[in-house]
Amino acid sequence: MKHDMPQPGPERTQVNQTVPRLEIRNLSRAFGGQVVVDHVSLKVMPGQVTCLLGPSGCGKSTTLRMIAGVEMQDSGEIFVDGQLICDTVFRVPPERRHIGLMFQDFALFPHLSVGDNVAFGLKGPADRKRARVEELLDKVGLRRFIDEYPYQLSGGEQQRVALARALAPKPRIMLMDEPFSGLDNRLRDDIRDETLEVLKAEDAAVLLVTHEPEEAMRMADEIALMRNGKIVQQGAPYNVYNAPVDRQAVAFFSDINVIRGKVQGALTDTPFGQFLAPGVPDGAEVDIVIRPQHIKLDLDRGGRGPNPTVQDGVAARGEVVRARFMGAESLVEIRMDYDGSVLKATVPNVFLPSLGKPLWLMIRRDRCFVFPAAGA
Repeated sequence: MKHDMPQPGPERTQVNQTVPRLEIRNLSRAFGGQVVVDHVSLKVMPGQVTCLLGPSGCGKSTTLRMIAGVEMQDSGEIFVDGQLICDTVFRVPPERRHIGLMFQDFALFPHLSVGDNVAFGLKGPADRKRARVEELLDKVGLRRFIDEYPYQLSGGEQQRVALARALAPKPRIMLMDEPFSGLDNRLRDDIRDETLEVLKAEDAAVLLVTHEPEEAMRMADEIALMRNGKIVQQGAPYNVYNAPVDRQAVAFFSDINVIRGKVQGALTDTPFGQFLAPGVPDGAEVDIVIRPQHIKLDLDRGGRGPNPTVQDGVAARGEVVRARFMGAESLVEIRMDYDGSVLKATVPNVFLPSLGKPLWLMIRRDRCFVFPAAGA
């Protein structure tokens, strides 16, 4: 049986907004017996930006290559607008998938002008191609460079040309693999915001691979957190950040402090008071995880700290071992009296207590996460 995808013209027909633009089901890939992508499934709607976020080597880029068609999966299926484009038997070739690609290496043709680079993948009459090139270069703010060559542009400008070239054929899906990592930090934020605006206007479904949580939080409508070839958590950035699935998920987004305790009667005793641990059997250890920005510091008053509160629990005492000003905040490290562990706290603006200064710490109960102890 022959399977053919419809070949849309330059003007895309109206899309059913309830059908995912991109859907992958149970995608897997192994190399030399080692599983790199392990039954990954996700959906991306038209106009949506989804970030595959995770550490290097977790399978993000391999997933992208399978969707693009440059890597063949061992199992699983890929759909575009509800139509199968690839399984382990049937395969639409990469050039017919209507998928745009952007990578860390912009790969512009040095011998072609900016305009000719953008027009490279276009077909049809010259005037129609020219109009599309001018439209996109207007969107990325580079119309004036249409007759220049890539070497005459900055890195950020080259990145925008690469974006325009990828969008020129009106792809249904845009795959982006660490496209901003070659730019300096100050420029990167501006380019990311501009890129996002253009992608939203084009109504493409975007799947962005990154190992930077800040980039995912800044750009994504949805984050798929990947680890060891699997998607371990998926959802809106707010939910993934504030309702992490495990200790590793918390730590991927920020520094963490860990307080270990033993459960008795669904409660864990700590120097900061008791914490609920529902469903954890008596005698089991748990890790109470809190981010540095959710630790509250208070001054020592003749050996006494602040009174306990429902929100912040009981205060515990420690001494400052290091304090550094980080620009928008100060990072203070405190060695705790109760066990000698060091906890980190961040404080807005400038707060640089002297070494050895006693401080009292309280931790926000509603900002703590309780997980089974790592390695237990």
